[in-house]
Amino acid sequence: ANPPTVSAATDLKTAPVVGPGKLPPPTSLVTKDLVVGTGATATASDTVQVQYVGANYTDGKNFDSSWSRGQPASFPLNQVVPGFSQGIVGMKVGGRREIVIPSALGYGAMGSPPAVAPNETLVFVVDLLAIQ
Repeated sequence: ANPPTVSAATDLKTAPVVGPGKLPPPTSLVTKDLVVGTGATATASDTVQVQYVGANYTDGKNFDSSWSRGQPASFPLNQVVPGFSQGIVGMKVGGRREIVIPSALGYGAMGSPPAVAPNETLVFVVDLLAIQ
């Protein structure tokens, strides 16, 4: 599986930019460490503080970004779409990871209108800042 290219991939002070993915999109979760962290390791029961960009796989268009809001976001990993949680588990604080989430582990056939189309594959680039 070939995840989409990410520009500014290793600059943790800069919002990453996701390019469009190659078709067909992957049917299983794909993760790629862009920067390997050195801190604590995230588990499925953690609440994490992250900076992230979420983009649609097909065109690379952002549908969500903590960068654009100017502050990190915190999520309990047991309250997000399964692919987001599964993609962060095992990541270390200080790292940046690209996560490609097939629709079945994302928003599925419903999508998340208007930003995410039905059955859309999602790409997140996540910086793990802290485990709370």
